[in-house]
Amino acid sequence: MAKEEGLAIGIDLGTTYSCVAVWQEQHCRVEIIHNDQGNNTTPSSVAFTDHERLIGDAAKNQAATDPENTIFDAKRLIGRKYSEHNVQKDKMLWPFKVVAGANDKPMIVVKYKGQEKQLCAEEVSSMILVKLRDIAEAFLEKPRKPTMDAGAIAGLNVIRIINEPAAAAIAYGLDKRSLDIDQQTKVDIDTINSLSSISRKNILRVYFTQDREIKRKNKVDISGNPRALRRLRTACERAKRTLSSAVTTKVDVDAIFQGIDFNSSISRVRFEEINMELFEECIETVEKCLTDAKMDKSSVHDVVLVGGSSRIPKVQQLLQAFFNGKDLCKSINPDEAVAYGAAVKAALLSKCFKNVPDLVLLDVTPLSLGVSVKGDLMSVVVPRNTSIPRKMKQEFRTSVDNQSLARIMVYEGERTRASDNNLLGSFVLSGFPPAPRGHPLYVSFSIDENGILSVSAEEKTTVNKNEITIINDNKDRLSAKEIERMIQEAKFYEAEDREFLKKANTKYDLDDCVYRSRNVLKKVCIRSIVRPKEKEDLRSAINRATDLLDEENEQYDIAVFEACLKELESSLERFESW
Repeated sequence: MAKEEGLAIGIDLGTTYSCVAVWQEQHCRVEIIHNDQGNNTTPSSVAFTDHERLIGDAAKNQAATDPENTIFDAKRLIGRKYSEHNVQKDKMLWPFKVVAGANDKPMIVVKYKGQEKQLCAEEVSSMILVKLRDIAEAFLEKPRKPTMDAGAIAGLNVIRIINEPAAAAIAYGLDKRSLDIDQQTKVDIDTINSLSSISRKNILRVYFTQDREIKRKNKVDISGNPRALRRLRTACERAKRTLSSAVTTKVDVDAIFQGIDFNSSISRVRFEEINMELFEECIETVEKCLTDAKMDKSSVHDVVLVGGSSRIPKVQQLLQAFFNGKDLCKSINPDEAVAYGAAVKAALLSKCFKNVPDLVLLDVTPLSLGVSVKGDLMSVVVPRNTSIPRKMKQEFRTSVDNQSLARIMVYEGERTRASDNNLLGSFVLSGFPPAPRGHPLYVSFSIDENGILSVSAEEKTTVNKNEITIINDNKDRLSAKEIERMIQEAKFYEAEDREFLKKANTKYDLDDCVYRSRNVLKKVCIRSIVRPKEKEDLRSAINRATDLLDEENEQYDIAVFEACLKELESSLERFESW
């Protein structure tokens, strides 16, 4: 989102198509801005030739003739590592070349003006942003002034980043502003994340079906020809869109390979059959969303459809059936809803607009956030589904005597064992004076409106402080699919994690009892005569407990630690009573 005096611009930087909208104070409404081709959406494509760089429709139009130098889907590579399974899988389907760069960063290879050039996904996305900015400038007939470093690469004044579901819900809320918005519960079928993935996958499933037909009918294999593959993919995408309104459509590509014309057809029934698994995943996503929100589907007032694939009749049918026949809201073009809502939010944040309805939508943390403590335990500071922005602080204590530094390891996840969760980063707090075990340190988690996480640790007596910042597109952050996998794993291993927590707490209690016993023994021995038997009993119990704690003792059952703790506490009690 970006702002200008009297104007607020919203941009939906999509994986396949992008869109830009403007809130104009003088008209008190949002307007979707058409591009130079008269289209309300612009392909998120960039192409390179021997003479120029093409962006948007021009890039997509030449994709069939030069697929190796036409980049699309670049957004899927942002924040990813080249070695990731999904990147390797996607790489096999793209006509352009992707290689490993520094720090395992995926780099896209193109030929531009006769020279090979490597681009990261962020560079490609910035080119698309520049194009969208130019579209807005041409429509508004004045250039915009960049004022924030965050938007410098695209020349934008970025005032807030919001997620796509929130933007879409704002768009719908404005469209229905006569309703009491605060009293309405809406489900934005994002499916934006899940449907955009479904959109791509169902095109590919049609694509592979047709590819097999080419092999069967014509006995040729086009898999090694990027131009033929790109033309077939485009035809399949067009077929998928047509089937949203027609019951059957043709897939025709003239001279697709070696002079062969490819002519086929696909029905909506067949399309639904080969993609039913994906459609069912969409419904599962909605169901999990309601479960996480601890609400029943009967309490949902409106179901908002967003994203091109929400036009698929079978998706609409399944959603309507899931919500017991409730009518689905289709009042806003699903391709434009995100940009529409982003423009409204930009206007709200600009403060200077008087006629913008104030719609409040809260984002939440998808996973719990915390730090690792002794015993590889995950100590949660920010619970899952906490609304943001939010700042939370927790006190921790040193685990050994004379400790003068502490490593803070930041994790996200739902497992009890810290190492089973996702490590986001770590830093060291040092320079505080040596002190007995149990010296307090304070760790703060702060998440801003853009989802940027800052974790700081402070020691009060010296005011020593250190921190780390983790942004949403950090390569170590998890994708939506990985988040869901971790949530399901936490449920599957719930009993195992309970046992681990119980055992870890017993070990901590045993370690604490050893510490107290040694201090008591030391103090009493200094100031008075001690009966040898009680002294020896306590010392032996301390040694047995220490040996047990020092061993690689994962094979020992919790009962072993409980028995050792009981023995040590009994010896300590006898010693203190004497």
